[in-house]
Amino acid sequence: MTFQTQLVLRALLEDPVKDRYGLELCELAGLSSGTVYPILARLEQVGWVDSVWEDPTAYENGGRPRRRFYRITRDGAVQARESLASAYQARRQPLPGWAVARPVAEGGTS
Repeated sequence: MTFQTQLVLRALLEDPVKDRYGLELCELAGLSSGTVYPILARLEQVGWVDSVWEDPTAYENGGRPRRRFYRITRDGAVQARESLASAYQARRQPLPGWAVARPVAEGGTS
């Protein structure tokens, strides 16, 4: 799971019963729409997220484009929490030997 996907999931999990539109999720996750919308599409394909288009009167009266609202599903929330916890634990593991910085030997390179 990419870090960007984790940010989108965290944004959705802030209030799992609230419908959020795409640009709102972009702001919450701190990511561009070109990153967030493909992530939302993939999450919807696997059943973690549902989406609905808003009522036409809402955007016609507001003088703005129509919004698509996203909400994490009940199963998606469970799986997202497990995946986020697993990703967090994976980052807390000790680094493999090749990734650990070693002191530079005197007169040479490491």
